[in-house]
Amino acid sequence: MSGRKDFLSQQAPENYVAGLGRGATGFTTRSDLGPAREGPSEDQIKEALAKRAAQLGVSFTNLTLINVQINPRFSQAPTPSAYGAVEKKEEDDDDERFQDPENEVGLFATGAYDRDDDEADRIYQDIDERMDRRRKIRRLVPFSPHASSSLSSTSACEAYGLSNSPLYKQIADLNPFAHREAREKQERDEYEAKNPKIQQQFADLKRSLGSITDEQWQNIPEVGDLTGKNRRTKQNSRQRFYAVPDSVIAGARNSTEFDTSVTDGAQTNGSGSDNVDGTMTNFADIGAARDKVLQVNLDKAAMGSADANSGSASTIDPKGYLTSLAKTDLRSKDFDIGDVKRVESLLQSVIKTNSRHPPGYIALARLHELAGKPVKARDVMAQCCSLNQHSEDAWLENIRLNEGHNAKVIAAAAVKENPQSTRLWTRATELETDQQSKKRVLRRALDLLPKSVVLWKQLVQLSQDESEARLLLSKACSEIPASIELHLALARIVETVDEARKVLNTCRRANPKNAEVWIAATRLEEQVGSKNTANIMKRGVQSLANENAMLKREEWIEQAEKCEEEGAVLTGQCIIKETLSYGLDEDDDRKKLFMEDAQASISRGRYEIARAIYAYILRIWPTSKSAWEASANLEKVHGKREDLWNVLEKAVEAVPQADDLWIQYANEKYQSGDVDGARIVLGKAFNQSPSENIYLEAINLEAKNGQIDQARELLQQARQEAGTDRVWIKSVAFARTHPEANETNSSTALDLVNQALQLYPSNWKLWAQKAQIYTTLSRLPQAREAYTTGTRANPKSVTLWLLLSRLEEQQAGSVVKARSVLDRAKAQNPKNERLWLESVRLERRAGNLTAAKNLMARALQPSECHKSGILWSERIWHLEPRTQRKPLSLEAVKVVESDPTLFVTVARVFWAERKLEKAVTWFEKAILLDSDQGDTWAWYWKFLSMHG
Repeated sequence: MSGRKDFLSQQAPENYVAGLGRGATGFTTRSDLGPAREGPSEDQIKEALAKRAAQLGVSFTNLTLINVQINPRFSQAPTPSAYGAVEKKEEDDDDERFQDPENEVGLFATGAYDRDDDEADRIYQDIDERMDRRRKIRRLVPFSPHASSSLSSTSACEAYGLSNSPLYKQIADLNPFAHREAREKQERDEYEAKNPKIQQQFADLKRSLGSITDEQWQNIPEVGDLTGKNRRTKQNSRQRFYAVPDSVIAGARNSTEFDTSVTDGAQTNGSGSDNVDGTMTNFADIGAARDKVLQVNLDKAAMGSADANSGSASTIDPKGYLTSLAKTDLRSKDFDIGDVKRVESLLQSVIKTNSRHPPGYIALARLHELAGKPVKARDVMAQCCSLNQHSEDAWLENIRLNEGHNAKVIAAAAVKENPQSTRLWTRATELETDQQSKKRVLRRALDLLPKSVVLWKQLVQLSQDESEARLLLSKACSEIPASIELHLALARIVETVDEARKVLNTCRRANPKNAEVWIAATRLEEQVGSKNTANIMKRGVQSLANENAMLKREEWIEQAEKCEEEGAVLTGQCIIKETLSYGLDEDDDRKKLFMEDAQASISRGRYEIARAIYAYILRIWPTSKSAWEASANLEKVHGKREDLWNVLEKAVEAVPQADDLWIQYANEKYQSGDVDGARIVLGKAFNQSPSENIYLEAINLEAKNGQIDQARELLQQARQEAGTDRVWIKSVAFARTHPEANETNSSTALDLVNQALQLYPSNWKLWAQKAQIYTTLSRLPQAREAYTTGTRANPKSVTLWLLLSRLEEQQAGSVVKARSVLDRAKAQNPKNERLWLESVRLERRAGNLTAAKNLMARALQPSECHKSGILWSERIWHLEPRTQRKPLSLEAVKVVESDPTLFVTVARVFWAERKLEKAVTWFEKAILLDSDQGDTWAWYWKFLSMHG
């Protein structure tokens, strides 16, 4: 048994105050302050009064008698002090309400009281009395019954020889008026006498309670509020609800189950059972739930970063959402009969209030249909149609609710009441089953509605013979000359081109402000192979401009893309040619706008329209390098090789100084296997622009084809004519990879790099090449000197610092020197993630995992590189245990937001956990973020090669 006391038996902690935690406050009693001091005795008071009376020349007995005769209240007059000052007594009875509880009266009772104190008290007392008299004079009111009493008091003072005394002066100052306070007190006393308080009324009963016995007291019943409302309120207030723990629920669930499994070591703890309350902790479920939460958070973070990149924070497709709502089958749901009755009563009140309101009837009928009462729904709609005979919606709903012959009868009644309703005639046609009956109904409808395009179209669609359709369309066009749709349909089925042109001309004269007619006419000319196609579109644009009926640029581009989709490519190109600049000024950035239009068309798959836009741009800006590159890229991705060569040929002729176009042209020739053609192109480029790019491209071409001597000669020529640092770097690299036959120690490359450093001493690549040559020759001191000199010449070159550090670590085997190099590099290049990463990896390779973690913590500080994705990736993958990778990934995504390296790391984490769909998602996000990063493609390729 444990010797520890229970909670209530333990000693209270130091400074413990009972009840302080729930808001209780302490208080102070007289026992805390000590005993009170005893005041003056009665003999001392009488002696002081006698001394004061002697000073006034009156005996103590006469002074007391006079006071009593003047005013009975004077019998309780304040006692004067030893020096003559009378202690002031306030008239208010409730002065204790205004006293300060912290002000102790007897605090200075032991102090010495001398004549100066008495004089000061007398002065202050005189001032207070004078102010009280002034205040009371303003508040005095005549009160005659007591006037004689005041006069008799004055006479009494004169009779005893006190006319010259201060007391007489104080009495003489009083006016023969009673104070208002006295009158108010008298009235208050009278009111209280007439209206006693409840406490006073039951005073006799309370006194009689003292005579009852204990038995009578115990038999008094409990009086409570037994009203229903208060009783329910009190009962509800006494109810308390508590959250049931999961262990109780789990225990109740498992209480009826039989456990047939046998576990080893069930009695290892000596208590007979490991789980006293019958519950078990499933750590696997807890881990799975935790993983799900982390996945949801990662997805949210990724969606947030994607929204930030796209500029939109909404991820809801409104059209898809509405479509999903439209597809919801309400009949498959369960409804409460009470809800149906409530809605039915509401709709009944609606139709009773306004019987001419068809939507109310329709809603009620659909409610009955939803509740499985089709007969009642038909009755409601029949009543609605009888009251609202000219409502199309009511008739259509009534037809929908009926079937077969009944629906036809109702449709006949509907068209009879509404002969001008196209919707009702269309619905009546749909009810017919055979073609002849449908035609008969449509002809009857057209007799009443000859201007209805919808009815004419339905009748034409029912025609099985082309000649019959042609006759019907001719009749329709004559009835409705403004219908472009009917004219275009007629123009498509006429026998000859001349008749089609005649139909379109007729439609154009009837609709001079419609662009569709001119587009149809242009497409007609394209179909017949006429050379007048461009002229038709040009005339149409001019006519529409004169009529102020021109479409917007975007609408014209949309029409052109529609023509390409339907096969009329030439018509689309003519539209672009005539309308692309419409509405734009010369001052506008037209080139940028046109390039954006071309890219938009490419994204929609309309490559011919994009070609037309690029052709239009190049007609206006024939020397635009960006336009030629965009056009060539379009042909390279979506066109043929011959078309690409033609575009590049025109490009180098228009912009002969553009090295990129020459190089792209030569590469396309080389990739197609035409090496001689590539040489010819580069030869033309030498004649136009003998720049370093052309030289280097020619050198690469010859080196790829094994012409080493020719490439070496071209390099020498390039150093003489275009001796840039890039040419020297290429020369050194070529000399290292392709040494001469009698060369064994890279002397040629070393000579070239020394010559280059004399010309370009601050180029870090040349210093790196020199150090690498010495490293290859195993001359480490010279290599170290080259790196050191390079870092002094170019301290901002991070690559040189990294190479020097790796030289010290790997070649010299000195981790301390490598660490020192990186420290100096970070001092020269603060907040550089590559240097911090190398420092961490250096410690990790040396086995100092603790130092690596400390460096990583410093690197991820907000003052350094806390938004570096590569540092977070290093920490997640190499410095933390596997169980912490997903939480760290979530934290990293929230901090960095968008980084392809970090996204690849998150994908690899999911890959390691065999969550392949999640991994694919993060790989694709990394590619969308930066499609030029090779590491992303490499990991994605490896993933797909293993898992498809």
